[in-house]
Order: sequence, then structure tokens, then C-alpha cells
Amino acid sequence: MLIYKGYMGHVEFDDEIEIFHGEVINTRDVITFQGLTVSEIKKAFRESIDDYLDFCAERGEEPERPFSGKFNLRLDPELHRQVYIAARQHKMSLNQWVSEAIKHHIQE
Repeated sequence: MLIYKGYMGHVEFDDEIEIFHGEVINTRDVITFQGLTVSEIKKAFRESIDDYLDFCAERGEEPERPFSGKFNLRLDPELHRQVYIAARQHKMSLNQWVSEAIKHHIQE
């Protein structure tokens, strides 16, 4: 995982064309990069972020920032009640309980 200015890049190697290619994964805007070596892919990642930020500044637009860690969740009222009870039984806030449940499923 590459990290630069809060942006996270995921890199894969394409064996057919023998090139590294990557994408920034913690923003909704599409930011990609590629290189032939590890040092090239790292450099291309940083340059892509800088280019993206420069492009947004030139257009007077606010760049898409990495995710804040907040999102709204809508639940069926009965499921909401069940989750609330489960959180209370574990002596956790609703937010803590949901975060732990998500972490558990991601690590499976």
C-alpha cells in the first residue's frame, strides 16, 4: 500500500504486459498511475496525486479528500433495535459495535 498526502494507492502487477499499475482507493475520484519498476510506480503515484491536486486548484475546485471515516447508515427499524440491544449487551456504543462488526467481516 502506498500512502502520500493522505491518499492510499493500491498496486498490482500485470504479468502479460509486465507493468505495475495502480489506483488511489480512498477517494471517489479516479486517480491512476503506472510504472515498470518499484521506484517508478512510487514516483508515478506521488506525481499523480500532485497532478490531481494541481488540476483541481487550476479549476478552482475542491479536491476529493480521502474518506473522513463517517457515513450514514439506514436500517430497518427492527434491525436498528436489535443492533442497539446487542451494543448495550456488549457495553459498547452503537458506533463501536457496528465498527467492530464491520472489522470482523472484513478480516474473514
